[in-house]
Amino acid sequence: MTTLAELLAQRDELEAKIQATSQSERADAIAKVRALMQENGLTLSDLGAGTAGKTRAKSAVKSPAKKVPIKYRDSAGNSWSGRGLQPRWLKAALAAGKKIGEFAV
Repeated sequence: MTTLAELLAQRDELEAKIQATSQSERADAIAKVRALMQENGLTLSDLGAGTAGKTRAKSAVKSPAKKVPIKYRDSAGNSWSGRGLQPRWLKAALAAGKKIGEFAV
């Protein structure tokens, strides 16, 4: 029966082999790509390098947030749209016994 220590040693050996193989295959792939680029006279700009991020950025741009009308306002000029957490000024007023309807716009 195999012991835990032996299994851990085997795992470490496998991880080292995986790492070495991965680096070797990556180096081979890079060498092949460089050779093909040189053979065909290609540059990074020919491959579209550097534009991928720009394309993604354009597609990821969100439309500007629409301004939400104010639903609650106090006499000091503090306001709240009713979205998200209640602001401190409103929480304090509600804790002091006021009703939220008193601040409705």
